[in-house]
Amino acid sequence: MSESNVHRSRSASLKGAGVNRSLSRAWTAPVRAMTRILGTPEGTPASSGQEWKGSAVVDCGVYVEGRREPGEFNPEEALAEACGRDDAFVWLGLHEPSEQEMAAIARTYGLHELAVEDAVKGEQRPKLEQFGAVHFLVLRTARYVPHGELTENSQIVETGYMMLFVGDRFVITVRHGDAARLAPVRAEMEERSDLLAQGPWAVAYAVTDRVVDQYVSVADQVEADLDVIEEAAFSRDKGSPVQAIYQMKREIVEFRRAVLPLQRPLATITSSQNRIVPKEIRRYFRDVQDHLTRTVEQVSSYDDLLNTILQARLAQVTVDQNNDMRKIASWAGIATVWTAIAGVYGMNFDYMPETHWVYGYPVVATVMLAFTFFLYRTFRRNGWL
Repeated sequence: MSESNVHRSRSASLKGAGVNRSLSRAWTAPVRAMTRILGTPEGTPASSGQEWKGSAVVDCGVYVEGRREPGEFNPEEALAEACGRDDAFVWLGLHEPSEQEMAAIARTYGLHELAVEDAVKGEQRPKLEQFGAVHFLVLRTARYVPHGELTENSQIVETGYMMLFVGDRFVITVRHGDAARLAPVRAEMEERSDLLAQGPWAVAYAVTDRVVDQYVSVADQVEADLDVIEEAAFSRDKGSPVQAIYQMKREIVEFRRAVLPLQRPLATITSSQNRIVPKEIRRYFRDVQDHLTRTVEQVSSYDDLLNTILQARLAQVTVDQNNDMRKIASWAGIATVWTAIAGVYGMNFDYMPETHWVYGYPVVATVMLAFTFFLYRTFRRNGWL
């Protein structure tokens, strides 16, 4: 080998060593922070094969220029493989990880402790936060729960949580609940290598698009339920109780909490001032934002419609009660005639008109029947009976 080639080889080795030392320093600080919090000795390896067995890892793949590398990787091996290749990143999928499992992921990928805590607990409001070079995106998932009949105990919308850690070389999805499964998303994205080649933010777009598309589907199915409720509320039968309408309103409120707060994170991502997300991917996010806006408008209109239906139903209940009271009062008025005449003749006075008349009883009975018929026709004509 010539002297110039040897020199170039040594320079490349030194540069590679410098990059490795930089990566090591970049990951050392988060590791130390997590070990202080979780009490793991710093001498313990960041991860081992045992840590990933039976874990919450659903899938872990390495993608180079939009194509998945063959073979199976654990999270540590996948990151090492991605850092050693150009235009490569890791897509790691987790489902309801425990604190220990998430701590191991945090040590390997250098995740911030606050974001890790949110990812383990779930129950977060949709948001977008930045921790150094890693962005933390929180989504709330939703799906429609089929049901035969709407009652006061029916579950209509099931919600869950989706957290994404988006870095330069990785994207980590943490799913809580079964409202949005990501296996179809991964399969679809692996068929679109041109889009997947855009990097981790392309995965973030695909996941967000999946979540928002489910919002649209849930909104359309809820609208069908609202049509049934509205029809029943104004029908003549005794269906559509107020309790069922109130339960529907609670489900809409839960759905609204998932949909409305996502507007701000999407506005941040699609902003022209955002230089982190590739320009091409921002265009795709704008399409997602349009779908979300449509769903937000639908949910807001559903809430208003439910308020109107509830008020109309309560007014109808009041009207029905008034009608019942009028019927009761009408029959009470008719009965009063009989009670009054019978009460007078039941006092057994010696001197009363027609007491000993042979036709006294038939005449009194005829008078009472005549008054009854007259009052019945009058109440009937006025709509009381």
